[in-house]
Amino acid sequence: MPNRYQYANNLNSKDTKKRYLGSVIYPRIKPTDNDLYIISEESDRLDLLSYKYYNDISLWWVIAIANNLNQASLHIEPGTQMRIPSNLSAILNEFEKINK
Repeated sequence: MPNRYQYANNLNSKDTKKRYLGSVIYPRIKPTDNDLYIISEESDRLDLLSYKYYNDISLWWVIAIANNLNQASLHIEPGTQMRIPSNLSAILNEFEKINK
């Protein structure tokens, strides 16, 4: 499975000579009939849900993108309805294709 930053280019600022990561483009994740819907609980976080449903904490961004969540935080408000996409291989293939 691809690492979230695998396709981010290491860039250098010409002015400050500092290194930074370039942008990563995420695919649109359309709902499917096989997606799972859950209501978040007090202890839920994106990385923990990713591990629970995909057995990989690095795929938290899939759930964040599918639910239009702020990617700056892994925390989720309790009681939030969340969609867990079921077509993970198609999502990862699209992610790789648009970031090559």
